[in-house]
Amino acid sequence: MSEWSNDLSDWNNNVIQEFRSNGGKVGGRYQGASLLLLTTTGRKSGKAHTSPLAYQIEGGRYIVVASRMGSPAHPAWYLNLAAQPEVTVEVGNEHFKAIATTVDSAEREQLLEKWPMVKEHQANTTREIPFVALRRVS
Repeated sequence: MSEWSNDLSDWNNNVIQEFRSNGGKVGGRYQGASLLLLTTTGRKSGKAHTSPLAYQIEGGRYIVVASRMGSPAHPAWYLNLAAQPEVTVEVGNEHFKAIATTVDSAEREQLLEKWPMVKEHQANTTREIPFVALRRVS
């Protein structure tokens, strides 16, 4: 694991701890943002992995973006849910199971208009940055 990966992992762990300690509220970069915790199952390890992600609600679903700041590779959480779409979502103090699906291209274009930062990230990479819908199942 690179130093950058270790730093990101430490940062994510701090955000996750703060989120869980404060009923879903965090400071710093995410202060005031709509934030959830997404727990996926590792496609290779089978272990649970949790990622803090910004979200929007569309059509009763939570929408998150696999941007990774416009890097050339998808984030690990996206690869995990592509292999195993059953995930756990935490919003505020609420925990629930969900099914994750990548939105189709028509909906993706509509969502891009609502997420200007994703447009900026898309300009930095040749991969198509996916939007993911999380639909509650329990």
